Amino acid sequence: MGGELFLYAILIVTFAMVGAKRITALVNGFRLQSLALSLLTLLLAVRGRSAELYAIAALLFIIKVVLIPLFLRRVARDIRVNEDLGLFVNPAASILVALLLVWCARLFAGRISSMGGAAEGGVFTVALSLMLIGLFLMTARMQALAQIVGLLVMENGLFLAGASVAGGMPFFVEIAIFFDVFLCVIILGVFVYRIRKVFTHIDIDKLTELRG
Repeated sequence: MGGELFLYAILIVTFAMVGAKRITALVNGFRLQSLALSLLTLLLAVRGRSAELYAIAALLFIIKVVLIPLFLRRVARDIRVNEDLGLFVNPAASILVALLLVWCARLFAGRISSMGGAAEGGVFTVALSLMLIGLFLMTARMQALAQIVGLLVMENGLFLAGASVAGGMPFFVEIAIFFDVFLCVIILGVFVYRIRKVFTHIDIDKLTELRG
C-alpha cells in the first residue's frame, strides 16, 4: 500500500511540474519527485532487506534531491535566468496533454502485462508516463534549463522502468547511470552558461534566428 502512495505522489508532483510557469517551481517539483522516488526505493529496500537498494536510495537522495537541484538553482542564479519558462503550450493544455500521455502509458502497460511481460503494471505505467511527460517538457518549454529538467524526469522514468522488471537492473548498472546523469547535468549546465554568455539569453526559441 505504501508503494502505491509514493507512485501517486510521483504522478501528482509530475502534473504540478507540467503546470508550472516558473523555473524555480519546476526545479522544486523535480526535487519532490526524486524524493518520492528515493523513499519508494527505501521502502523496497526495507521490505526486501537489500543492501544494494539501500545504497541506491541513498544515491538517489544525495544526487537527485540535493546536488542536482542545488546545481540547477546556482546556474539559474549565476546567469540571472528569466523565471518565466516560455511556454509553447499553456499550463491548462499541458496538463490535458499529460493526462493523455498517462492514459496511453496505462494502455501500453496493460497490453504488456496481458502478454505475460515481466514488468509490474502500476509501476511500469508510472515509469512510462514519466518518460513521455519528460519528453513533452523538453519539447514544450523554451528555456534550456527547463529542457534539462525534462531530461531528468525521463531518467526518473527509466529508473522506475528498470525497477518494474523482475529483479530490476544490476546494482553497478544503476551506479553507472547515476554518475552519467550527474555528469550530463553538469555538462549541460556549463553549456547553458556559455549560451548565456554569448547570446545574453537561454531561450532556445531565439536560436532559430541563427538558421541561414
